[in-house]
Amino acid sequence: MRLRYFLLCILMLGATMSQSQNKQLLYDFNEVPQALLLNPGMTTNFKWYTGVPVLSGVSFQAGNSGFVSNDLFANDGIDFNTKFRDKIINGMDYKDELSGTYQIELINVGYRSKKNDRVFYSFGAYNEGDAIGYYFQDYALLAYVGNTNELNKKYDLSHLKTRGEILNVYHFGINKQVSNQLSVGFRGKVYSSFLNFNSTNNKGYFVTTEGDRNLLNATLDADIEIRTSGVFELKDAIDDQSNGSSVPGILTKRALFGGNLGLGLDLGFTYNLDDRTVLTASVLDVGFIYHSKDVRTYSLKGSASTEGLEVILPEDIINGTGQWRTFVDDLKALVPYEVESKNFVTFRSTKLYASLRRDFGKQIGSLKDCYCTSSVGGNSNGSIFKNSYGAQLYAINRPRGPQVALTAFYQHRLGNFMSLKSTYTIDKYSFANLGLGASIQAGPVNMYLMTDNLIGYTNLANSKYASFQFGINIISWGKN
Repeated sequence: MRLRYFLLCILMLGATMSQSQNKQLLYDFNEVPQALLLNPGMTTNFKWYTGVPVLSGVSFQAGNSGFVSNDLFANDGIDFNTKFRDKIINGMDYKDELSGTYQIELINVGYRSKKNDRVFYSFGAYNEGDAIGYYFQDYALLAYVGNTNELNKKYDLSHLKTRGEILNVYHFGINKQVSNQLSVGFRGKVYSSFLNFNSTNNKGYFVTTEGDRNLLNATLDADIEIRTSGVFELKDAIDDQSNGSSVPGILTKRALFGGNLGLGLDLGFTYNLDDRTVLTASVLDVGFIYHSKDVRTYSLKGSASTEGLEVILPEDIINGTGQWRTFVDDLKALVPYEVESKNFVTFRSTKLYASLRRDFGKQIGSLKDCYCTSSVGGNSNGSIFKNSYGAQLYAINRPRGPQVALTAFYQHRLGNFMSLKSTYTIDKYSFANLGLGASIQAGPVNMYLMTDNLIGYTNLANSKYASFQFGINIISWGKN
């Protein structure tokens, strides 16, 4: 496979997966068991819970920071090629991105220790996919405009940054109420990777200057590397069904620890500053995956400068000196393109959450006919109030540095039957991201639905971001 073809495939895959992984509506939403996955140290008042397999936790987020579809496809009388040049080629820069993630819970179970009712255990598995591709600005300019009229412009090869993965995560967590003020938690994880691609540490440039012997001199100084795992076994199985391998069989094996494996952990806490003020924080996916199966690394490393072929007419044409072959061989020796099968390690995109919450209004008591044994939600003292407001911070490690989001929220509880949470989030995608989430407790059945960017749903063609989460659980409340 030629390098440029592989580059195109990787970049298109990053684009089609097209927000980071922020779940600001779910974080610190104590009524929903899935919030434990965002803070293993959150306050828990569950006696036990179990999620409905595959339906207990489904989430999807997708966005881009550079353009909206309306920029290209609006019926405004402007030629599409003109809009493409103005909005994409010239309108975006290398910091703009396409990114997306999904998560599907396969199983999620939690139960309180019989020996110590201050300890709560949870375990499960989920499938997750995540991809991000930054706009390769100088690559696009070089391909679209060319270099003939761009003398002395250095095209930056570091603009190629992309990564993506699909994996299963198996986890086990311990949550403990240390005191009436403090709850802490830990979650260990085992990662089983289906596939991975990444190209994040590229360096170099391409520049065209005036030549001495010919009109132009082209210089390439490249240090480019693209790493993949789990891709080509699947490709071969799709291309050749007669070799005994099937795609479902390969995916099943990788789902059950037959893929590239890794380890990770989550940590979190909840601390009551007073009866109505709560501080929380968590760090998620501090971990790595070691890739040793079905691995390939594509690299282009070296430096070369050329003014092209110097041909003496008509002698070189008549004699057939083979200058072209020599020219190509010299360039390959100076800037070799190699394909290797070497192992590598990738680190997860570590995430950080923190919040400060203030509760106010009346305290809410237990609802006897909801099959609950104590109040829904609450703080470390077991108190639950009708209203809460506060602020949240979110950060995720990305190839071009941390991405940060700030959220203000308000939560209102309608007894033990329903809880509503509204959010206003500022991030690189939007300064007007309004979200709404609801959790409903109907007897032992808990249902939740959450969605972001409500304003964007009024005109999807003009929106840069979309997100939703939903799930169904069976819950028994209480510590006894």
